[in-house]
Amino acid sequence: FNFLLVDLSLLLITYPNKISKMKLALLSTLIAGASAFAPSTTSTTQKSLSATKADLEVIAKKCNPTVGFYDPLALSDKDFWGKGNEATIGFLRHAEIKHGRVAMFAFVGYIVHANGIKFPWAMQMDGAAFPSETNPPALWDAVSDDAKWQIFSLIAFLEFWSELSTPDHKHYMAGGKPGDFPDFVSGPDGIPHPVPFNLYDPFKFSKNMSEETKERRLRAELNNGRLAQLGIFGFLCAQTIPGSVPLLSGVLPAYDGETMAPFSTNILGAPFGL
Repeated sequence: FNFLLVDLSLLLITYPNKISKMKLALLSTLIAGASAFAPSTTSTTQKSLSATKADLEVIAKKCNPTVGFYDPLALSDKDFWGKGNEATIGFLRHAEIKHGRVAMFAFVGYIVHANGIKFPWAMQMDGAAFPSETNPPALWDAVSDDAKWQIFSLIAFLEFWSELSTPDHKHYMAGGKPGDFPDFVSGPDGIPHPVPFNLYDPFKFSKNMSEETKERRLRAELNNGRLAQLGIFGFLCAQTIPGSVPLLSGVLPAYDGETMAPFSTNILGAPFGL
């Protein structure tokens, strides 16, 4: 899905008078946010999908011809944890792809909640409804801790599963494909119950997709992920630091809470009086 088009469409509905300036700001951040690490363009039929710095330079130029290869911290030359340079590049690329996907969910979710869109049924078994708050950070504060723990439990499981290395799925630091999520496997060596759908492509729409199309869509996903990371933090900065994002001044409601605190209570700091 082209998250960028969805985001801009929702913004048009929400803020019709200021959408022109907001579009300009978002497109500007897309150009400024391009960096070196891009999705793998190597066929999955190969035994190893490890990339070198030279590969990154080629991919980066395809991903954004204007910026090209940009690595001011020289991360592509590093060797993390003594695993080698190719393993390090695999880690960095996977991390960026994953954070981009999370940011796209966050950006779209922010717009949805800012418009007051929610499920019509009860949120909890006790009949509690979904909060009606339209200030997204404040809405998160209104969600019960029990519901938050369920969300974090699902995230922990998905994180655990994504790190698995099996004969059919190499780890991204050992020649596997960065950003690739393993299929849900049932049976003795997997999940102890049937799982009809996978997280990625549950209906097998991409089964017969050409490698060229996959490459193009991976580049689009990475660029949209970079834009979404800048976009969601732009929203949060505009809400918590007045004037930090001039084009959003007066567009978003202020928020005086802690955007980086998952719970209203400091669970880890409470025993220490924090």
